[in-house]
Amino acid sequence: MFGYAAFLETFDQIVARLRQQLQELSQQGPYSVVVHSLGGLLVRAALASEAVPPPAHIVMLGTPNQRPRLAPIAWHLPPFQWFTGQCGFNLTQLDFFQKLPRLRSPYTLIAGVGGPRGWLSPFGHEANDGIVAVKETLLAASDRPLEFPVEHTFMMHDLAVQSAVIAAIRRAVRK
Repeated sequence: MFGYAAFLETFDQIVARLRQQLQELSQQGPYSVVVHSLGGLLVRAALASEAVPPPAHIVMLGTPNQRPRLAPIAWHLPPFQWFTGQCGFNLTQLDFFQKLPRLRSPYTLIAGVGGPRGWLSPFGHEANDGIVAVKETLLAASDRPLEFPVEHTFMMHDLAVQSAVIAAIRRAVRK
């Protein structure tokens, strides 16, 4: 388990700690990583170092691998700025996402589709989890995320999502 508080540390400080933890974890043998939201971006940045052996598999839950459309809007709200700091600002920057490295590991994307849709929704009729649109989770145009009727903040608590995570890691271990 890896924890962080975006209002206490910069993105780079969090990545440095995560890189160290992944290096230590890799010394124990093959490993997989399950991340939620910003955690996926932190892992991508941490794995940029050749010194960190890549995991056997990465499961990303609601990770915005493209700039999330809500980030520039939220950045104008002081509470968002206070609680997310540099990490939140990074989410507003297209070049931040362009500079993130590609993954060297196989991965599974899980996206929520329990968010609001319709003319009052910032997503229109597009599938979303209330924070991130399904298409914002993609690393490549060919990606096909597993979709579940869940919202962003609590998707990891959903039993179907948990089963999908376990199945993805089991498939990776068998390879």
